[in-house]
Amino acid sequence: MASHYKTLTLTQQLRFVFILFCILLGVEILNILTGRGLSQFGTLPRTIVGLRGILFSPFLHGSILHFSANIVPFCLFTWLMLQYGVKRYVYSSAFIILVTGLLVWLFARSAMHIGASGTIYGYFGFLVIAGFLSGRIKLLLISLVVGFFYGGLIFGVVPSNPYVSWESHLFGFISGAVAAILWARSSH
Repeated sequence: MASHYKTLTLTQQLRFVFILFCILLGVEILNILTGRGLSQFGTLPRTIVGLRGILFSPFLHGSILHFSANIVPFCLFTWLMLQYGVKRYVYSSAFIILVTGLLVWLFARSAMHIGASGTIYGYFGFLVIAGFLSGRIKLLLISLVVGFFYGGLIFGVVPSNPYVSWESHLFGFISGAVAAILWARSSH
């Protein structure tokens, strides 16, 4: 059973997370230097130009505060996702980013949607559900710990602030839950 969850060593996992951190930080610095000019590459629902945001918006943030609020849970959840193995991490991440972005593009209100929070909510949805489906104690414990410490995230899927893309949160959580159903079991 464990061979289905081939994981990297802890050092490799931390190196991978650090590389992603540096990429997001580099994009944030470039966005600052361009006066937030990269934010135009976010998701603008139901427009042709907004389609590019499906891929780019998770890497863009509207402010340093926005970036700071996302980077820690993004790095932590990435590391926890890697406990399911590289293959499952890649499949789940691609699914979460693409499905969340597409659903935001199709159904969200007409505004520029940017930020890693859709991906974070996707990872949250995956991590909370996947441990229960995995059949492994370690992964079940991850689900319980994430649910306990980050359970409050669930309130981010309802409209509360006109400047927060609750749609990204909602569609991210849903796509993460679906990814857990698709890839969390050891028989896949």
